[in-house]
Amino acid sequence: MARTKEFDPDAALQAALELFWQRGYEATSMADLVERLGIARASVYATFGSKRELYLRALERYCEQSDSARMLELSQPGPALPAVRALVRQYAEVGEGEGRRGCFVTNTAVELAPHDPDASRRVEASLDRLETLLTAALVRAEAQGELPAGREPRALARMLVVLLQGIRVVGKTAEGGARARAAAEQALALLD
Repeated sequence: MARTKEFDPDAALQAALELFWQRGYEATSMADLVERLGIARASVYATFGSKRELYLRALERYCEQSDSARMLELSQPGPALPAVRALVRQYAEVGEGEGRRGCFVTNTAVELAPHDPDASRRVEASLDRLETLLTAALVRAEAQGELPAGREPRALARMLVVLLQGIRVVGKTAEGGARARAAAEQALALLD
């Protein structure tokens, strides 16, 4: 008879996500994961596979969570440009605690994507989804007369994606918040 799991795999995956997000892939050992998840090493392997497989699943979970939140923010009825502005400013509000962790996707892009094709594909997919959401919001803004004529929504969206990821990198530094806010406001001026 098969034994039933004595832990919640969903909660364990969320705990792994938080640990990887805080420390990164290389700085997180299997012993760290066993301690944080509160389950035996064999249970980690049996449920999630290798440390790398657990990391990729945690990254997918993070993307699902952040994509859902962004979609909700950017697809509200009414004016679209205020939602785009709010998202950019939200990214720029980096500081102590969670803001200093950066973005799990950006962290993965820096740490793993250059030499891990699976991580690279997941990062690219996440950036593509963000660009698509921003493009759709900016197309809506253009159709509603919020965006000045002659602006290219897709090009603006691509620029904003690059800016947002850069903000997350710079935001990890002690003085990153001021730089991030200044850069965000410069970029938002392009939407006027």
